[in-house]
Formats: sequence, structure tokens, C-alpha cells
Amino acid sequence: MLLNPKNYTIEHADEHFQEIIQKTIDFFEGKGIKKIKDDDHKRIWYADFLEFVKAENIFATLLRPTKYGDKNSRWDTWRIAHYNELLAFYGLAYWYTWQVSILGLGPIWMTKNEHLKQRAAKQLEAGEVFAFGLSERDHGADIYSTEMSLSPQADGTFKANGSKYYIGNGNVAKMVSTFGKMSDSGDYVSFVANYQHENYECVKNVVSSQSYVAEYTLKDYPITEEDILARGRDAWDAVLNTVNIGKYNLGWASIGMCTHAIYEAIDHASQRRLYNMYVTDFPHVKQLFVDAYSRLIAMKLFALRAADYMRVASPEDKRYLLYNPVVKMKVTTQGEEVINLLWDVIAAKGFEKDTFFEMAARDIRALPKLEGTVHVNVALILKFMANYFFKPGSFPAVDTQSQMKEDDFLFNQGPTRGLGKIRFHDYKAVYDSVNLPNVKLFRKQIRLLKLLLILAKPDEKQRKDIDFLLALGELFTLVVYGQLIIENAKLYGIEDDLLDQIFDFMVRDFSNQAIQLYSKTSSRKIQMRLCSLMVKKPVVNQERFIRVWEKDVYALKDQYSMNA
Repeated sequence: MLLNPKNYTIEHADEHFQEIIQKTIDFFEGKGIKKIKDDDHKRIWYADFLEFVKAENIFATLLRPTKYGDKNSRWDTWRIAHYNELLAFYGLAYWYTWQVSILGLGPIWMTKNEHLKQRAAKQLEAGEVFAFGLSERDHGADIYSTEMSLSPQADGTFKANGSKYYIGNGNVAKMVSTFGKMSDSGDYVSFVANYQHENYECVKNVVSSQSYVAEYTLKDYPITEEDILARGRDAWDAVLNTVNIGKYNLGWASIGMCTHAIYEAIDHASQRRLYNMYVTDFPHVKQLFVDAYSRLIAMKLFALRAADYMRVASPEDKRYLLYNPVVKMKVTTQGEEVINLLWDVIAAKGFEKDTFFEMAARDIRALPKLEGTVHVNVALILKFMANYFFKPGSFPAVDTQSQMKEDDFLFNQGPTRGLGKIRFHDYKAVYDSVNLPNVKLFRKQIRLLKLLLILAKPDEKQRKDIDFLLALGELFTLVVYGQLIIENAKLYGIEDDLLDQIFDFMVRDFSNQAIQLYSKTSSRKIQMRLCSLMVKKPVVNQERFIRVWEKDVYALKDQYSMNA
């Protein structure tokens, strides 16, 4: 299940994409860990990577719909997911310039303005990157309050004025998709700006990083009808639907970094002797590694399965709108947990400047905080809870969606309203299909949560208490997380030992979140009673644990080390 650049075993039906993967691996392995770390410490702009992308036509192939490219071009979530993972495996900065290009392209591929689509296609062909001008310094991602304005002029043109903040690629993008309001009507509007224009001021890089995360200001920037992406509700829907697409990628960045980190950690620990024994012989170290590995496999199983639902999406099937924010908030926070567990093993080694781990430990923290905080995404996830638990719908079975096809529905998602009406397939049937001890225990915890929602649902005061709702949302998220893990475990042939070990930590995490809900200021007695019943100890099976340790975890030793 884990990416290994020295033995890349994923077979893609798309031979051209397989070539892109191998060329990218060769680029980074040729660059070597020493140069990657040196560039990182000196905050050197990754011009060499962008030149490589341009020479190999990579963004043009992977981020351009077929209609606007060549025979190899399409927007294919399967390819995009795996390329996310690979770039982050070598460093978050390389992934970041790709990710913000995806965000910048979202409103462009959704626009009705054919001129801008053609312009973007040519820019991709020329090896350019893109940017997404949404957040502002004073308002963050509160786009209701955007102060970027577009003022109509007597000659039918417009003048743009305002600033955007935290905008990746804002220093080099010739097409910056910018969100604002019309100065006369207050209607929403989106348009493109070019960093090269004299009325575009790139103020500064707001972070100390290789990546350029810009603050930019437009001062009487001239805009014509040809530059306008969308107006009114269409502009609003396009930026939110872009985030729906883009937030999914953050989970894959966590997966990529954690995968590289676990190889480094197991190699270090297995070779280091303390108190006359190898570090990997200590029982607590085995537990930390098994926990980290199990969580990482679960992250990847869930993110892969979420891609399947993105790829089958339609106006009648929008289940992905729940699964994507779960990838964003749950997979990324699990990534933090994986790094923490590994760091407890390798300790001071994790600070050393020549390791990938030092970079991963710093950068893993960013991902839960981008494209909407964890709190924002939990609040979104809660909108789906009633239908998920109490009003299941009927859907055909969804197999692994690895086929070569265009995911064009993602650019025609429609209105962003009506999330509370979306239906889901029956989660109980998925959980009942597995007869493993810890899955059965987790089912009991789910039943108690559902009982809480029936007998002790949040009252009016609690529905206004964000702190209480976030704790409830964390419990609900675990149910969704476990469901898709089980679905994909079957599709990928995950052995029972590993799946039960995954639900070992799932039971513990559910118990911890139940204690959190129990402890909230506004929790009522009946809610506290039900929360206390949710606290369970996983079913212990030492033989299973040792099998997972020996067959899956310790077997990673000496499997991958990046070229110097």
C-alpha cells in the first residue's frame, strides 16, 4: 500500500502517466536529499522543478481537460491523487505550487468564458503555474466579507482595487483567479489578473519558506469582459466548488510526507542500539510503529476511496461532498499523529538538518490549517449527519475508479446549496459485512452515538455551542472514516490482522472523543451517561499485533532510502 520510489509497484493503465511518475522520481532522486534539504534551509525558489515540469509538459497533461489539450490531457482525479502523494513524498514546497495551480484553475475550468479557458490551456502548454486569490488579510477565508472590488467604468471596462493574502504562486502566476464584489451592486464577481501588470503589486512573501505565499494588491487594475470568470451566484459557487475539489489534495500531501518519514524512522530505529538492544526490540517502540503504520494505511485507504466517490459523482450522487472534507480534516490530522508517534521513537534524530523528517515534522502542521481549518470542515461535516444516520439512500455499488476518464462533473457541480438533502448508502451494511473483534466493538460505539442522537440530541443551547458541536462532529467523522476504510480494505485485499489493528486505534480514538464530549461545559446528564458507555478498551490480541509488526511494519526496514 505504501509508495516506494525505488520500487514503484502501482500499475497505471495510462502508460503516459506511468512515464510521468518515473520521470518525476528520477528528477528528485537525481537531485538527492542533500540538495533538497539545502534548498529548503536556504529558502531557494524551486525553479529547477518548474523547469522540469515545463520540459515534460506535466501540469499541461494532468491539469488540462482533453478538450483543451492533447490525447494525454485530462482532469483525472486518480492521476491527480497519486501525483499529489509523490510530490509531497519529496517535499511540501513542490506539492504546494501544484496544489495552488489546481485551485487557480478551478474557476477557470468552471467558467462560461471560453476565451479564458483557451488562455489557460496555452499557459499550461507554456509551463506556467496558476494562483487562487480568495483569502484576505483582515478576513481570512470569510469570503462574505471580501473587500476586493470591481468598479464599472464609462467605457464598459472595470477597475479592480483591493488586496489578497496568503496566495500561493502569487509572485509568478499570469492568471490569478481573483474573487471580489462589484462596487455598485455588491454582487460577487471573479476575474483573472496577471502578476506582470504594472497595477499588480506583489507586496511580499508572508511566510519564511521556499514556497512563495503572496500578499498582492490591485490598484486601479484594468479589467475587461474577457477577464471576467463569473458574476453573482455563479462566482460564489465556482470558488466554493473549487475548494471542494482542492481540499481533497491536502490529505494526499500528508500521506506522501508520512510515507517518507516512516521509512526514515524504521531504518534509524532498527540500526540503533541502546542498553544492549536494538530500539525496535523495545515493546513500546513496536507499539508506536504499529500505531503509526496502521494510521497511515487507514489514511491512504480512506483517501483512495474518497476518490472513487468523486469520480462517480453526478447531480444525483454528491456523497463526495461529505468524504472530501473528511479527507481534508481527518487525514491531515492523522498525519500529524503519525509524525508525532514516529518522533517519539527517533527523538532527537527528528531535529537533524540532513533528514527528511525534520522537514516533514515542520510542514505536516500546515495541512490541517489550509483550505479551511479543521473546525470549519467539522462544522460542514455535521450538516450531513442526520441523513447519514437516519435516511439512507439507494445507490449502485462503486468499484475502484482507476479507469482513464475525464472527471468533468467536478467542473459542473452546480449550486452549493442543499447539503442537508444529500443521501448516503447504508453505513450499517458496510460495518455488518466485517466480523472482526474491534470492528464489532466499534459498531457498539456507533450504536451508542446514534442512541445519543435519538434520546439526547443537542438542545437549542447546544446547537449554538460550537465547542459542543465540534466534539460531536469528531465522533461522527470517525464513523464515516471507518466505513470507507472497510469498503476499501475489501477492494485492496487488506488482511484481517491489519484491518482489526486499524480498528484497535479507531476504538481508542472514539473513546477519547467520547470523553471530550462528556467533558463539555454544556453536556447534559443523559449525554454524559451515554458518552461514558462509549468508552471501550480495544480487544487485545498479542499474536495479531506481532504478525502486523513483523509482516507489515518491520518489513519496511531497508526498503527505501533517498539518494544522497
